[in-house]
Amino acid sequence: MIFPRIFRVRQTFERQRVADVTAEVRRELERLNLRERVRPGQTVAITAGSRGIANIHLIIRAAVDHFKSLGAQPFIVAAMGSHGGGTPEGQRRILTDYGITEEFCGCPVRCNMETVILDRTPEGIPVHFARDAADANHVLVVGRVKPHTRLTGELQSGLMKMMLIGLGKHAGAHAYHRAFADFSFDQIARSVATRVMDKGRVLAALGIVENAHEETALIRGVLPHELEEQEKQLLALARRWLPRLPFDHADILLVDEIGKEISGCGMDSNVVGRKLQLHQAAPEEFPKIKRIIVRGLTEQTHGNATGLGYSEFCLTRVVKAMDQRSTWINVNTAGNPAVGMIPPHYDTDRETLTVALGTIGLVEPPRAKLLWIRNTLDIVEVECSEAYLEAARARADLEVLGEPRPLAFDATGNLPPTLHDGR
Repeated sequence: MIFPRIFRVRQTFERQRVADVTAEVRRELERLNLRERVRPGQTVAITAGSRGIANIHLIIRAAVDHFKSLGAQPFIVAAMGSHGGGTPEGQRRILTDYGITEEFCGCPVRCNMETVILDRTPEGIPVHFARDAADANHVLVVGRVKPHTRLTGELQSGLMKMMLIGLGKHAGAHAYHRAFADFSFDQIARSVATRVMDKGRVLAALGIVENAHEETALIRGVLPHELEEQEKQLLALARRWLPRLPFDHADILLVDEIGKEISGCGMDSNVVGRKLQLHQAAPEEFPKIKRIIVRGLTEQTHGNATGLGYSEFCLTRVVKAMDQRSTWINVNTAGNPAVGMIPPHYDTDRETLTVALGTIGLVEPPRAKLLWIRNTLDIVEVECSEAYLEAARARADLEVLGEPRPLAFDATGNLPPTLHDGR
């Protein structure tokens, strides 16, 4: 088979960023004037989730330092639902990977999976709340706000969700995801979060928004009474700054890696155009990609291959690296088992591409529209097939970084481990 030749482009995205995240956290928390509510000696639980948020270890440590300056006793509580296999050891390992350790942050890190029931919602759902957080005098909710991989509406992935799924631990995540089959996320989020804020001693929140370069673009301190309205505003900014593929149509998308720190579904469905349907874009959704090929799992996902079911093909090494127990706990808890399904897989990139190119219709392989990315967070630079060259040269927001060249298969039939290794 004659494969399409490729060239690299660099995209231009809006790039607002926080120069000093530690100082910004301190300013935002001071602005909230929490010293009026936090007394010396009181305990403050600070949430830490399972997403790969830029500078999260620095943000968490700055929050710890702020409460120490008030004479309080802060500690960190793992708030990540069923991630890490739903075990204390698995969740501690995830936090350690992000640099969130007792040594670095200067306070205890608690990963107990037990919950207490704070209340019941009008829909009859028990409101689970992490026991570690329930035992504290105050709770600071820390989380990134961004469009969710499946949810639509005014509230998606952010602070409200952290109070449900994160602080609900495995038991709460399971209960709430079951409820999403009968009620909208917005309704359940409001029902649960209202009771968490009323009875869970939520002191404040820190909302984080990132830009398309995986950098901290904004940090905002939020008081409980303004949390819902502030989250809507932050979500609008997150949508505006969301990274996007350079073109709206592709025959094949090569993805070097998926992982839970990249997205809750391994790859961001907002980026690959599969938020509403598993294997194709909805009529009004872009981009429209015929086939996705997954080449690997990130180290930090620890075998959790949630999101593999979005792809049509993968390399056999992905299946071998998959921790089925961890993956299936996660996807079943989320009520979305399809995203944990294993697609047809092959030993080499050459074989996988050969099969995939035979399924895209009448277009001849050399003219196929192929995009190659590292992951759905890292798409400032993208490899594109020659079919895009004329359009790329006409775009002011794209810089063509070289002339088309053949795909660099090695003697075993594989491409470089990531596109960044193939310069």
